[in-house]
Amino acid sequence: MQDMTEIRWHARAGQGAVTASKLLAETALLNGEYIQAMPEYGPERTGAPLRAYSRISSKPIEVHNNITHPNIVVVLDETLLSIVEVLEGIVEGGTVIINTKNSVDEARAALNASADIKVAVVDASGIALDTLKRDLPNTPIVGALAQATQCVTVEAFKENLLETFGKKFTKEVVDANLASVDRAASEVVVG
Repeated sequence: MQDMTEIRWHARAGQGAVTASKLLAETALLNGEYIQAMPEYGPERTGAPLRAYSRISSKPIEVHNNITHPNIVVVLDETLLSIVEVLEGIVEGGTVIINTKNSVDEARAALNASADIKVAVVDASGIALDTLKRDLPNTPIVGALAQATQCVTVEAFKENLLETFGKKFTKEVVDANLASVDRAASEVVVG
C-alpha cells in the first residue's frame, strides 16, 4: 500500500456509509495503520445524499480536511451517479466501487470513466437482502472494497466485525454480516 489511501464514500442517509467508513478505518488501525474517518452531512434525513471519508496511512496523518483527490470512491447508491459527480478529483489509476447489478462495462459507461480508472461492481444491496434481510449494503460493500483494493484484508475486516458487532448484536446478526462480506468479496467484479 502507498503511504496514504484516501477514500470518499457516496451514499444516501440510512445506508450505513458512515458506519462502513469507520469500520474500514478501525480495521486498518488494528493492523497498525494511522487512520481518519469522518462524515459530511447535508440535510439529516433518511435518503438524503451524503459523503463520508476515510484515510489510511502507514505514517501519521497531518491533514484534517475533506478528501478532494481520492484514490478510491465507493458508491452505495447508484442513483447518485446521475446527480453527483462521484469521480470528481479521483487520482489517475484510482478505483471506483459501485453497488449495482450492472456489469463493469455498463457502470464504466454510466460514469463516463477514463480507461485508467478501475471500476468494480457488486450487488451489495442484493447480497444484503439475501443475508441481512434488509437493504443495508454497508458491510457487503466493505467486503468488496477489501477484495478489490486490498487496503485492508477481507479476513481483518471480518475479525473487526466479529469484535465490534459481537458486542452489540445477536450471533445471528453477526453471522449474517460475516456472510455478506464473504459473498461480496467473492462476487465483486473489477475491470
